[in-house]
Amino acid sequence: MTFPSLVRIIDVGPRDGLQNEKQPVPAAIKIELVHRLQAAGLKEIEVTSFVSPKWVPQMADNAEVMAGIRRQADVLYSVLTPNMQGFQAALATHPNEIVVFGAASEAFSQKNINCSIAESIERFAPVVQAALAAGVAVRGAMSCTVACPYEGDVSPAQVGYLAGLMKQIGVQRVDVADTIGAGTPIKVQKAIEATLQHYDVAHICGHFHDTYGQALANTMAALQMGVWNYQSSVAGLGGCPYAKGATGNVSTEDLVYMLHGMGIATGIDLDKLIDAGVFISEALGRKPNSRVATALLNKRQG
Repeated sequence: MTFPSLVRIIDVGPRDGLQNEKQPVPAAIKIELVHRLQAAGLKEIEVTSFVSPKWVPQMADNAEVMAGIRRQADVLYSVLTPNMQGFQAALATHPNEIVVFGAASEAFSQKNINCSIAESIERFAPVVQAALAAGVAVRGAMSCTVACPYEGDVSPAQVGYLAGLMKQIGVQRVDVADTIGAGTPIKVQKAIEATLQHYDVAHICGHFHDTYGQALANTMAALQMGVWNYQSSVAGLGGCPYAKGATGNVSTEDLVYMLHGMGIATGIDLDKLIDAGVFISEALGRKPNSRVATALLNKRQG
């Protein structure tokens, strides 16, 4: 079986991870986290979100964080933009890429943003066009590609439908996201197959939550299909808002350990990555939510 020889990881900890935190995280801590991630070798970092502070108060310091980062020429900094207002605010901070989003589940789309999937993508069309015109790359996050907290299993046909709509409005690459982490390997492969009808494998990213402990198995299933872009979160930051007390994002440390153990290069220094995870976990007053970090930190002390 042949696997990709290189995997590129997007760390979503600073945005997707921290936005769920109840306690406010100072901008200086977020900036330092980004610096530590890039020092560990991360080449793509999802930094913040330009969403109304009324809805996501944790990201109210978005412009300050973007302004505070010492940028490296070979690192791609992305931000989430929910609408034109958010995009215009984001543009002033010079992101390399913006992220728009849509759900493969109609029920999730209605409950989350009060409109159908088609309407949500229509709303994003002008944002995508404005970004491309400004020379900013566009990624589309496709949530609930396997299962939805409201309607259960999501069919591959729905995933293909969403991917097709994203392609139509000009989105350059997409994330196949198992938002509630209920997916298992064959289901994930079917969601990726449906996406491959509209995007080639180089423009598909796997985003697997570990709510049910399936994230690494699902990554393995995606690797078998040639997918070489993945999203994860340092120290496993970010719970799952749809499953009380459950873990959300797979930890970058666990993902990197598995890939390196398979002989797949990531360009990431695992020790420095663990240190970055310890830094942000201590700032939040807890231990890293990563099995690999726990094991290697115990080894360091031993």
